[in-house]
Amino acid sequence: MNTATATRYAYYPGCSLTGTASEYDASVRLVLERLGVELAEIPGWTCCGASAAPAVSALLALALPARNLALAERDLPGCDVLAPCSACYLNLLTARQEARRDHRLHARVQEALEGEHLPWANAAPVRHLLDVLANDIGPARIAAAAERPLAGLVLAPYYGCQTLRPYAAFDDPEHPTSMDAVLRAAGAEVLEWDKGARCCGASLSTTRRQAALPRIAEILRAAAGADAVVTVCPMCQMNLEAFQRQAGLPGPVAVLYLSQVLGLAMGLDPGQVQLGRNLAVPPGFLARLREVPPAPGEVVQATGTG
Repeated sequence: MNTATATRYAYYPGCSLTGTASEYDASVRLVLERLGVELAEIPGWTCCGASAAPAVSALLALALPARNLALAERDLPGCDVLAPCSACYLNLLTARQEARRDHRLHARVQEALEGEHLPWANAAPVRHLLDVLANDIGPARIAAAAERPLAGLVLAPYYGCQTLRPYAAFDDPEHPTSMDAVLRAAGAEVLEWDKGARCCGASLSTTRRQAALPRIAEILRAAAGADAVVTVCPMCQMNLEAFQRQAGLPGPVAVLYLSQVLGLAMGLDPGQVQLGRNLAVPPGFLARLREVPPAPGEVVQATGTG
């Protein structure tokens, strides 16, 4: 953590959060604002290369995320780079780590950025949203901001692969616990399960769907005792939410972003955290949400999903 700028981050939303996962972006911004964190979006950011760039060029796969890190260093000096999307986080972190490991590679990437006259010192730390919530902000501040703690809700924390692999920067990739503490701070119960770090199939859901569907089914069936699965990765969220019927699930399972859950605990209504954009929010989850007792002195108003 950069302690001098612990409440201000260079925000990299990435492509998913400006498109199919816009509910993630909206809820992240609202929740971090409630927690007193300033997000300064990196001016002129572009795609980090996602999963396509490595197939085209190894240098391109590093230069694309490095460009965004260089922009952050130039325009938001001293700020850690915060990426909510696990794929974006991994691409940005890979560029940083590989260039720090190999000075000749760093020089090649710098040369590729010279066309924009964009120096890259590789000084800005790369942080995942979960890392910032768990370690910079911490459970105590989250609990203090929870105006409507989610008492009685059981949530299954799902980390996926890219948040902690191959770089175990802030948690154990085999037995992660950082999200557990955050969810408990929001007042929820945490499902005890062993699928939180299991792969959901990633891009196999579009390229080899029959290989991905058993993985999706295994995870969702293991979460049967929870009111919702909670994740921090747009690809995981899409896989677990969009392919439930094809995976043979008998009914819809709520798969929410961590920031949506925290927003609900902080008193935001379902419309503000854009639950209406989720594909699978069963009526049973909304009913359970309405059963959450209000905090002392809270005035309860009826709200829709927006």
